[in-house]
Amino acid sequence: MSEQEIDLKAELERLRNENAALKKGTATGLAMKVSDKGALSVYGMGRFPVTLYKEQWKKLLDMSDQIRAFIVSNESKLKTKE
Repeated sequence: MSEQEIDLKAELERLRNENAALKKGTATGLAMKVSDKGALSVYGMGRFPVTLYKEQWKKLLDMSDQIRAFIVSNESKLKTKE
């Protein structure tokens, strides 16, 4: 077996494992992955992943109480996606 065939088989196995992990995540609703550029992508929220860099996620998570309060105070204006 040539080195190129070994590389292709290894890449195929990596992609199969990644695909299985993504499928498993969709069964629970959400899945996370590190993007090629080093950002965190969350899959399962909509058609496209939500992708932010580490410092952006931290800033957003630090605002979680404010976001929840905003949602409560604007409940009548906000729509729910089913």
